[in-house]
Amino acid sequence: MPATKAASPAGEVPGSDAASPAGEVPGSDAAPTRAGRRPWWFSRRRRDLAAYALFLVAALWVTSQIWLDPAGRVASLYVSDPAQVQYFLAHSVRVVLHGDFPFYTDQLNYPDGVNLMANTAILALGIPMVPVTLIFGPAVSFVVLITLALSGTAFAWYHVLSRHVVRSPLAAAVGGWFCGFSPAMLSHASWHPNIISQWLLPFIVWRVMVITRSTRPWRDGAILGLLVVWQAFINEEILLFTAMACGIFLIAVVAQQPARWRAAWRPLGKAVLTCTVVAGSLLAYPLYIQFAGPMAYHGLSAAVQDYGNDIAALFAQGSPTLGGDRRANVNLAPNYSEENAFFGWSLALITIGIAIWLRRELIVRALAATGFFFVVLSLGERITWWDRELFPGPWELLVHLPLLDAVVPTRFGMITTVVIGILLAIAADRFRALRVADAKTRRTLAVAAAVLALLPVAPMPLKMTSRPPVPEFITADRWREYVGPEQTLVPIPVPSMGNTHGMRWAAATNNDFRIPGGYFLAPRNANTGDPGRFGGRPNGMGSLLEEVSSTGRTTKLDDRQRRRSLDELRYWRAAVLVLPVSQHNAEPLRQTVEQVVGPARRELDVWVWDVRPLTEPKD
Repeated sequence: MPATKAASPAGEVPGSDAASPAGEVPGSDAAPTRAGRRPWWFSRRRRDLAAYALFLVAALWVTSQIWLDPAGRVASLYVSDPAQVQYFLAHSVRVVLHGDFPFYTDQLNYPDGVNLMANTAILALGIPMVPVTLIFGPAVSFVVLITLALSGTAFAWYHVLSRHVVRSPLAAAVGGWFCGFSPAMLSHASWHPNIISQWLLPFIVWRVMVITRSTRPWRDGAILGLLVVWQAFINEEILLFTAMACGIFLIAVVAQQPARWRAAWRPLGKAVLTCTVVAGSLLAYPLYIQFAGPMAYHGLSAAVQDYGNDIAALFAQGSPTLGGDRRANVNLAPNYSEENAFFGWSLALITIGIAIWLRRELIVRALAATGFFFVVLSLGERITWWDRELFPGPWELLVHLPLLDAVVPTRFGMITTVVIGILLAIAADRFRALRVADAKTRRTLAVAAAVLALLPVAPMPLKMTSRPPVPEFITADRWREYVGPEQTLVPIPVPSMGNTHGMRWAAATNNDFRIPGGYFLAPRNANTGDPGRFGGRPNGMGSLLEEVSSTGRTTKLDDRQRRRSLDELRYWRAAVLVLPVSQHNAEPLRQTVEQVVGPARRELDVWVWDVRPLTEPKD
């Protein structure tokens, strides 16, 4: 971000380090106290350690209910996403230990498989976590990632803000805190470690600003390219948001001071070219698999593309915050995992007040324009107020453009979140430099403003609920007596978006057995290139068992349904069907399956059907 001096009304050149180095700002190591001794917090290293300790404690507080039992607890709503992430973490183990192809697998949704590049397989997170996954299991890796994502994102923003944007470490800590523990980050924390792992973004933004006045654009462009590649294997959508935000910010700067473009375009062009070559060469093959490989899809379903924020959500409190109320947020967000705005009245008004107060500063005006631009886009195709449609939004004109057709518009609110965090840091830094006759009055006003802004959105522990354990039949490896290398284990109900326990079973074995179905994004009817949908091609047996599981009513099958179900088992190359005894509505499910493949046999804590005689091809 643009480095600025405390009293500079116009700001410095975007990305400039023209302001005094962070070590020379007030409170640096250069100046001793009156007694000649520096307090313990005076060292930059100690301040940094204190900041990270604070952020880590806050992250542990937020995830405390998961840490009590990582394998047995899950978010109280939408239990499917954690199971999917844990499956992808287990896939990283197979990549490292067995040399599996990283960008596609047929261990899930057999035999069609899953395009992992199109499903955010978090390889850049999963591969470093392989030792943890092997020793403790994917459930522990999941909660470790959530904890490090929250604290690491906060610290990364603190680091960049304290070195390149503001003079006061406390101001940088305020900005870093909000960027790491905002309502949007907390909303995703229970489900999406790939979305909240934003610790690379501050460095990407900083490097983008650096290349606008770089004296070594080829080197700086190469560094930026490597950061882009790294982030692409964490989450491509967040990378796209970052690129868009940097572009809008720079446009806002140049629109206000066109003369800056004459000094910036040469180094910027060289660096962008280098970045494109470096990132393009390293990502060319993975992106080819993503967009043209097996099970590739083009665009999301219309339902997801229409996920937008309600205007009222901008002034409401997020559910996982101190002032939040889940029941009050009904219809203000697509679901509780997508509360990407929810700033609250006090923070929204304080942000507007900061923009007005510091309106003479170039960086503030550019940030305000960027934040407002993405707030408008986050409202989606139809602008609503308390779930009442008002008029079409500008997103309606962009939703079908390449790349943007795979974006969830409500998440543009996360860009505005970062803008607010930076504005809070700048405001705290400028307020510290104000000349107020009474220092006590200044401190009182500063504390009051911080409380009004941050206390209502203070993070609270994520709400969890218990989930069924992985059956002993799986953990004791009894399944190996049935399932061969080219066969599948079929969990009952068949894995789908609403039934992901079978994916957790597979993840507990590091995906050693194949399963049909599952929860993932794939082209409709498994036709490569079609629009995306959740889950593989429809199947009669899976739909039938899902209905029985939800209603508890046993369905009387006719001959046609039985033949179709047997054909699907053969298509899946099923070796064994497994139904936990403790499964919800287990008895109706058992009776329904028995109409297709005959009586079940109890083994440990599951019902088992050995269907190899029915599904193996006849010689």
